[in-house]
Amino acid sequence: MLLGALLHAGLSEDHLLTELAKLGKIDFTLTVTEELRAGIGSKQLSVHSPAKQRFRHLNNIINLLEASSLPSDIIEKSIAIFSRLATAEATVHNISVNEVHFHEVGAVDTIIDITGSLIGLKKLGVEQIFCSPLPMGHGFVDCAHGHLPLPAPAVCELLKNTPVYGVQQTKELVTPTGAALATGLADSFGAMPTMTISKTGYGAGQHTLSNKQPNLLRLIIGTSVSSNESKVVEIIETNLDDWNSEGFPYLCDLLFAKGALDVSLSPLIMKKGRPGQLLRVISDPVHSLDLKNIILSETTSIGLRFRKEERMTLARKNVMVDTPWGKIVAKKVLTPVGATIYPEYEACRRVAEEHQIPLAQVYHTVSRSK
Repeated sequence: MLLGALLHAGLSEDHLLTELAKLGKIDFTLTVTEELRAGIGSKQLSVHSPAKQRFRHLNNIINLLEASSLPSDIIEKSIAIFSRLATAEATVHNISVNEVHFHEVGAVDTIIDITGSLIGLKKLGVEQIFCSPLPMGHGFVDCAHGHLPLPAPAVCELLKNTPVYGVQQTKELVTPTGAALATGLADSFGAMPTMTISKTGYGAGQHTLSNKQPNLLRLIIGTSVSSNESKVVEIIETNLDDWNSEGFPYLCDLLFAKGALDVSLSPLIMKKGRPGQLLRVISDPVHSLDLKNIILSETTSIGLRFRKEERMTLARKNVMVDTPWGKIVAKKVLTPVGATIYPEYEACRRVAEEHQIPLAQVYHTVSRSK
């Protein structure tokens, strides 16, 4: 389905076949058909091999790839994905990786799926991949190992630490190969990033889903227009009624040095009419533990509240603005109605002090710059 979506998004079938021919000792043909699912155009790809399928070990796959004339980056990434897949199967079946020898790793269609997807992503210039949480069906599936529950055990092993959700479908919606590709290629899982869409492709699956949902994999390709900031942030809060706020500037320095995105301190009235303060820190989830430890170490707080929230930020970048006092760094922000220049306090303060002029005059000059 991923390979079908890549073809639908603009990958040339001729280019794909030319690159796959570099695999060498694999006899296969591809069938690509135009499909219409719930009124949505898509492409479905099938792999056929006239030769009888044979069992392959991971070492056979590695030797095949290393002996091919594929680009080195495609070979390296393919081996990494096959190794993840073989390791998961070995863990589930309680055998060594070298003993894994079954169709799910060695079949021609799996080799084409993995190497072909990497070829397509490279050709279309995809540099980062963001994947939505993956749907998990239920029931059972027949495979070389017998009658296995869904999600397949190897899929569960591959999707450790990956967001998933259950659906009312008695179908295998994510195969071990699909799970290996998703976890081996995706930079992150979650919401779609801010982007300008350039292409969309749909790859059609073989199943007919019971709820009339189109069985499609959608690939959206675009250009990032956002800043590098996290779109999901963690809000850390605590109420303080016995802390000397003279330490707030020092606390801010520590928190910002450890990745805080914003820090604020607000007055409030606490129980029994006591005056207090609300300390609020905004962080990306990666740095939140370090920030919590700093708060508990540097304040009198004995407990913290925290929650995740979504946020929307405007794309921005630092620019150099020409002024009568030389170039001054400022921030250019792309708003829905156009670009706006915002002065940077520290840069303007230095100019005001150096030239003995009002800070407001520097701010006004920078703000009016184009």
